[in-house]
Order: sequence, then structure tokens, then C-alpha cells
Amino acid sequence: MSIGRKLKEYLSDARVDYDLVEHPRTECSSRTAQAAHVPGDCLAKSVVLQHDDGYVLAVVPSTHRVEVGSLERTIGCNLNLATEPEIADLFDDCRLGAIPPTGAAYDIATVVDDSLTERPEIWFEGGDHRTLVRVSGDGFRRLMAEARHVHFSHHA
Repeated sequence: MSIGRKLKEYLSDARVDYDLVEHPRTECSSRTAQAAHVPGDCLAKSVVLQHDDGYVLAVVPSTHRVEVGSLERTIGCNLNLATEPEIADLFDDCRLGAIPPTGAAYDIATVVDDSLTERPEIWFEGGDHRTLVRVSGDGFRRLMAEARHVHFSHHA
């Protein structure tokens, strides 16, 4: 089990306690929640979006879909999904599809859906397809302190 170097440093700097949860390799967040026996509403999924001035990391529960139009109105710009090469450059210590929600660790603006902020525990990808990071709700809120918090998703 391992997590990305930048994520590990960010967790340490924020003094957030965490546990690592190993699970069989998966390719999507809903399967990850099942494999790790984690409630899907408590597994944070990261979606990298591109706009004219850069990127934004949208963080929603794994059971939700990003409402791009709503997020565009909130941010005030047009958004598109980032390409795999762009994501690989931004998250150079992570595997594609296993991006942690800690955009600040990668100097990327982050927007967190309000539905995640009141959970007692949150799990999220640690940078590979076999390891989740578990933090308390308070720890997650500390990690997301610099993020914008709005409602921009719906249950899939």
C-alpha cells in the first residue's frame, strides 16, 4: 500500500491522522466503494476540469455526478473535462483515475460538494488503484479548508 508523495506531505503538514485501506484493484469509484466495503456516499471522488485560466478539482461523493452547468455558474467560466495527459502532468505521483481530493497539495483550486462536509468519516483515493485513505470528518474539513464549498452534484 502506498499513497502519492505530495498527498503524504500534505496530510503530514495539515497534521491530519489517517488510515490506509487496501482493496482489490478497481477502475471506477463505485466499484472501489464496493471492494473496500465503504459507503459510496462517504467515498470522495475527484473530477479534474479545465477552464481558460487553468484547472479546478471538483470533489463529490462517488455516488454523485458533477452538475457541470451549476459549477460553471458558481465559478463563472466554461468547464471541460481535463484530458488524461493533462491529469497525468498535474498529478504526476498518482495513477490516472486514482486522484486524491486534495487539490491544494497540487496547487489546483478545489471545489467540494456540500454533501461531503457533514460526514463522520471520508475515504478517498491515495494515488493508486488499491489504496484508500480514511480520515475523520473533521480531518477532511481541515484538508478542504482552502476549497470552495457549494452544492453542484446530484445522486447518480
